Amino acid sequence: MANLSHALKEWAIAVDALETGRTIVLLRKGGIREQRRFSVEQTQVLLYPTYEHQQPHLLKDDLQAKVKAVPSGWHPETVQISSVAAITEIFQVSEAAVLDSLLPFHIWNAQFAAERFQWKPKLPLYILLLRVSNLSQTHVISYQSEYGGCRSWIDLKEAIALEGATPVLSDTAYSDQVEKICSLLTNP
Repeated sequence: MANLSHALKEWAIAVDALETGRTIVLLRKGGIREQRRFSVEQTQVLLYPTYEHQQPHLLKDDLQAKVKAVPSGWHPETVQISSVAAITEIFQVSEAAVLDSLLPFHIWNAQFAAERFQWKPKLPLYILLLRVSNLSQTHVISYQSEYGGCRSWIDLKEAIALEGATPVLSDTAYSDQVEKICSLLTNP
C-alpha cells in the first residue's frame, strides 16, 4: 500500500461505527459547500472524524448518549486519523421506503432519513458501502482551517502511510453485508 492524503469527512460517531464494524454504510447528500451535487472523487479515502454537525437525536437510541454537541464553528486542535476505506458500492436513492429497508444496516434513525430527503429534495441520497481498514497506528494531525467547513472531501497537508492497515471485517463478513444491502437496493 502507498500513502494517501485524500479524506472523507464524516461524523465522528459514524467513523467510530465504521472502525468497529458496526456498519459499512454511510448516507450522504453532500455538504453545503459541495459543487452542485455530491460526487465520489476517489474510492480510497482516509476517514476524517468531524464533531460540529453531529445531532444525537438523529442517531439510534443506543448511540445518542455517546455524542456531545459542540457549538457551531468548533473544531479540535488536533484530529486523529485511524482508518482508511475503500468505497466499494455507490447507490442513489430517491424513495424513503427504500431507505427505510436499510435501517438495520446503519447508525441513523428514521428521522435522519426524513431530514436528509427534505434537504435539497430534488437531489438523491447517496448510499456508500465502505470496506474499512484500521491503520497500524493512529495519526494525530493538526487541524487546518482548510479542513473546516461543510464539505465532504478534503486533502490533508501530509499524506498518511497505509502500510499495515488491517480490515475491520473479514472478506466473508463484508461480502455478506454487501450482498444483503445490495439485494434491498436493487430489488426494493
